[in-house]
Amino acid sequence: MAKRRLPSLNALVAFEAAARLGRMTLAADELAVTHGAVSRHVRHLEDVLGIRLFEGPKNALRLTEAGRTLLSHLTSSLDSIEAGVRAVADEEEGALDVSCTGTFSMRWLIPRLYRFQEEHQGIEVRLSASYAPIDFARERYEVAIRLADHTLPPDAPVTPLFAESVGPVLSPTLAARLDLKRPQDLERAPLLHTITRRYAWEDWAARAADWQAPDLPGTEYEHFYYMLEAATGGLGACIAPWQLVIDDIRAQRLVAPFGFAPSGMDYVAVRRPRRNRKAEVFCTWLAQEARKTPEPVS
Repeated sequence: MAKRRLPSLNALVAFEAAARLGRMTLAADELAVTHGAVSRHVRHLEDVLGIRLFEGPKNALRLTEAGRTLLSHLTSSLDSIEAGVRAVADEEEGALDVSCTGTFSMRWLIPRLYRFQEEHQGIEVRLSASYAPIDFARERYEVAIRLADHTLPPDAPVTPLFAESVGPVLSPTLAARLDLKRPQDLERAPLLHTITRRYAWEDWAARAADWQAPDLPGTEYEHFYYMLEAATGGLGACIAPWQLVIDDIRAQRLVAPFGFAPSGMDYVAVRRPRRNRKAEVFCTWLAQEARKTPEPVS
């Protein structure tokens, strides 16, 4: 194999930071070195390559064409190196990437996350939203929180959180106006649907209400969170998981006239199939918070 011919890695990192941030002083701050050190690294890199990477006055430097080309390669390469290092590192502190659905994040996780941060101030939880099946081979997150409605990655440690229970919810004002006595009365209510669970009404009616509901028309929302907000605003009734509307029901923004029934699915936290102390700590905390979550109203 041919020997690699690369300039100083420090010089490459210094140039990438200066080019990406647009100023050498900002690069110095990011790298925790002096402005002079960054300048020396960039000049050394230019000497080694035999080209100019920056041009213009010192207070308004701009990238040359060669500089722009080098930057495009360096940024993606350094991102890949960082991801590789993080993929094998087992640190007690630092960033922890967590993936979960947007609605679960906003309605259950974020309102409780401050307790984790108080206990583990050295761990920075970075949330990303996704409804896709867990794929540790292609994604960078360490922990994924999902409704277990798909095959989970083999050998990945799974932390059960809670069984999902669902039921119809709507605003107190709309519920009073409809005078709901039995599930079938919902046929005269404006119904709300979401793309991610198109058959939620039919599934709930058959499973929990012994009601073979016909095709139930209504307004469809692209995101589950929008649908819940519409229900809170009195625009209609929707099928929602108990765990995502606890706070709304307690605050009397929503009511559940027919309670909640198990959907047959569970919320789980899944972490990469390798040791990661931050992920283990976070999943342990998730399980503790899940045990604190009240049982649904039946």
